[in-house]
Amino acid sequence: MSGDQSQTHHHVQPDEQTVSVSLSDDSHSHTHTPDYAPYPKLDPNDVVPPPPQPLNSESRSTDAATTMPTEPNPYVSPAPVPAPTPAKNTLDSVKDVLGKWGKKAAEATKKAEDLAGNMWQHLKTGPSFADAAVGRIAQGTKVLAEGGYEKIFRQTFQTVPEEQLLKTYACYLSTSAGPVMGVLYLSTAKLAFCSDNPLSYQTGDQTQWSYYKVVIPLHQLRAVNPSTSRTNPSEKFIQIISVDNHEFWFMGFVHYDSAVKYIHEALQSR
Repeated sequence: MSGDQSQTHHHVQPDEQTVSVSLSDDSHSHTHTPDYAPYPKLDPNDVVPPPPQPLNSESRSTDAATTMPTEPNPYVSPAPVPAPTPAKNTLDSVKDVLGKWGKKAAEATKKAEDLAGNMWQHLKTGPSFADAAVGRIAQGTKVLAEGGYEKIFRQTFQTVPEEQLLKTYACYLSTSAGPVMGVLYLSTAKLAFCSDNPLSYQTGDQTQWSYYKVVIPLHQLRAVNPSTSRTNPSEKFIQIISVDNHEFWFMGFVHYDSAVKYIHEALQSR
């Protein structure tokens, strides 16, 4: 499973997409800095980074992204790949991944319970619990097969000399096309995200596929704002704002507190 790990990595830089947002002060409660921008509430006509509604199964109205958002953004860039092979999303696979987590949770008490709860919330963030669970299994298999997060980071993103990968976090990036499941990488030089799976987009009458990647150099960070849903405290978000006012909303973290702590530290120590 993806988690919070210390490592070193390199990646190819992406260009990102931005979206128009309608801002609302009353949908979430948060502790904020002078740079805080209120949590955006999705308007049906807008393409916005944050999740559209509370993410429980009853109220979830949008699907996880399978298509590439179309808005241009200087921090986002596609990484074209061949069409993916459909995964087998079986109930047995879901039971297997949850069984492994249950076993690990039994080995410790409070910490394990919190972690299991965070993983449950992470899996619920996507529209399909089964897809999310199987996606986590696939990602874990990929990490093992490719030699760990450090190697994946360096293969996925361009790096600078002496750059060190500090932390990795399984989470979702909220986009106009829906939440995108992937891994957020924090290094000594950048904050970077890459989707676990490629997203589709049209080129003429052809369907192309590309991983969705975001790269924000640390010197381009302006604010890091944690936010918690007032109606459902288990739903937590991190808003990232660049110096040129591009916003990114990350959610569904397995290790939320660690992500807030270390990204804040990275912002302060630039």
